[in-house]
Amino acid sequence: MVEFLGGETLEEATAAFVVGRGDGDRDVPEHPQLPTELPRLVAEGWEVSRSLWDTRSLVVDLDIEYVNFDFPGEAFLHPHRTFALQRPVLRALDETLSTLGITPLHLWTGRGHHFIWRLSRTSDAFRELDRLGRVPAPLASRYGCPHPPAHRTVDPTLGRAFAGLGMVMEYLGHLVRDGAEAETPIPVELSELELAWKTRGLELVVIDLSEYGDALPDRHIPIPFSPYLKPQRQAAAIGSHVSRNLPPLHVIPDPGRPGPEPLELMRDPEAVADLATDATAAIPEHSRGTMNLIQAYRRSPLGRFHRYFYAQEHDPPELWAQTYDRTPLSTLSAEAAAALRYPNDLLLRPAGIFKVVRELLEAGWHPRHIAGLIRSRYERDYGWGDRWYRQSAVARADFYVRLFSGMLVLGRGPAEGEDVWQTGR
Repeated sequence: MVEFLGGETLEEATAAFVVGRGDGDRDVPEHPQLPTELPRLVAEGWEVSRSLWDTRSLVVDLDIEYVNFDFPGEAFLHPHRTFALQRPVLRALDETLSTLGITPLHLWTGRGHHFIWRLSRTSDAFRELDRLGRVPAPLASRYGCPHPPAHRTVDPTLGRAFAGLGMVMEYLGHLVRDGAEAETPIPVELSELELAWKTRGLELVVIDLSEYGDALPDRHIPIPFSPYLKPQRQAAAIGSHVSRNLPPLHVIPDPGRPGPEPLELMRDPEAVADLATDATAAIPEHSRGTMNLIQAYRRSPLGRFHRYFYAQEHDPPELWAQTYDRTPLSTLSAEAAAALRYPNDLLLRPAGIFKVVRELLEAGWHPRHIAGLIRSRYERDYGWGDRWYRQSAVARADFYVRLFSGMLVLGRGPAEGEDVWQTGR
C-alpha cells in the first residue's frame, strides 16, 4: 500500500492525501487525510483510496467496469459472467497500450478494473499536456485555494496538464471502444448512458472517464489490498440479502502468476495477504509512451474537434438572461426539455445531458454553448445544496458536452437501434 502512495515511507508519500470510505453500517466522512493516517484507516477496516493528485507526478487512471441499471447486484452475484463481458475491452486496451509502449499497473476491483501509470512533471509529455489543457477561470480560482489536509494549492501547470490528460484519455477511450465493440455482446460506452438494450437487465461495459470531468483534488483511486466495500454501501440498491452474504472482497493488483483466478483470489483474505508478499503495487512511469499517445491524439479527428470545441467561450453569466435563458424548449423533445426544466437531477445523469447535446447539435448550436447552457442550469438555484461548492459546475458541463458531442460528431454515439433514458425511468 505504501508503494502505491509513492515514496519509501508514508512520510515520503507523494500522494496528496488518502481517504477512508465506509460500509453503509459504519460510515466515515470521506475527508482527505494525510498519508500517514493510512495505518489507522486500514486497522479500522475502511475501504481506502489515494488521491489522483500527486506532488511529483501526473497520475493517469483508466477505469473500466460493468454497470447494470436494472440489477445493480449482478456484478457481485455473477462475477465470472461480468468479467467475461469485459475481456474484449481489456484485450483492445492491452493491444493499444502495448503499441504505445505503456505497461500500466492493473488493478482488479469488485466489478471491473483500473489501469494506472504516471508521468514525471519534468517530462516532455507533461509539458505537452500543460500546453493542451484548458482550465476555466472559476476552476483556476479554486485550484489557487488551499486544499486539505496539507493546505496545498494545485500548481497551475498541474491543473492544465490534468485537463489536457482528460482530452487525450477521451481519445484512448475511443480507440479501445472501437477495438472492442464488435466482440462484446452488450454495449461499450464512455459514460453510464442508460441504453434501451436489455440482455440480462439494462447493462453495459463502461470505459469510465468521469474522473476527468472533476477538479483534480476531488478524485481518488482504490489502493491495492484495500477492502472493497461498494456492495455494502449500495445495499439498498442491490439488496441487503445480497450484500450480507457476499464473501469479503479486496482490490488486488493483477497477480501475473499461476494460481487462483483473480476473482477467487480477491475473495480470499489469506490469498490476498500472500499476494502482497511479492506483487508490486508501485505505479510505473510511462512518459515516453504517453507522448506517443499525445502525438496520435493531436493528429486525430477527435483532436481537431476539441480545437473546434474550445474555439468559443460560454456566454458570461451577466448575459444569460438574454442568451441561454431564451432557449426555446418547445422545439425540443419532451425528454430534453424536461432535463433543462428540471436539471436536478436530470442534468446530473449522463443520459439527460446526452439528450440535450444531441438535439441542440442537430439544431445547429456550437457545442461550447451547449456546455454554457448546462452550466447556467448548474449555477442557478435548483436545490443543489452545496454540490457546486464541492464540485466544479463549469468543468462538469464542459466535460460531458465535449465527450458526447465528440462521440456524435465523429459517428461514435450509441449504436444503431439504441436509445437513451426516457423521462420517468
